[in-house]
Amino acid sequence: MANIVETAINAGSFNTLVTAIKAADLVDTLNGAGPFTVFAPTDEAFAKLPEGTVEGLLKDIPTLKKILTYHVVSGKVMASDVVKLDSATTVQGSDVKIDASNGGVKVNDATVATADVAADNGVIHIIDTVLIPA
Repeated sequence: MANIVETAINAGSFNTLVTAIKAADLVDTLNGAGPFTVFAPTDEAFAKLPEGTVEGLLKDIPTLKKILTYHVVSGKVMASDVVKLDSATTVQGSDVKIDASNGGVKVNDATVATADVAADNGVIHIIDTVLIPA
């Protein structure tokens, strides 16, 4: 099996996320022992941001790190655990809101498209919207 970063690279639909992780110098962190739970926005999710946002973030590493670490929760939180939560504290320090009341799972305004993508050092839940901390 691959770690979180390798799993994202191998999937092929997280090119923007992987580029951002590399730019923010978070590869070693996310290759660490973990375990980590990553709410991973797809390339389509990044494409929904206003034009120029991603390019701007790639030049503003402190803000980029805040946004990326807002997508990571310490520990391995599988979908069966997520549905029992109403929030989770991110590595960034703020909480994300979790809502599993309507059959699917929403993290803030993002919908979990695919849950429980296994990695050596945690789990990835694929989301359709980039999470932006308040």
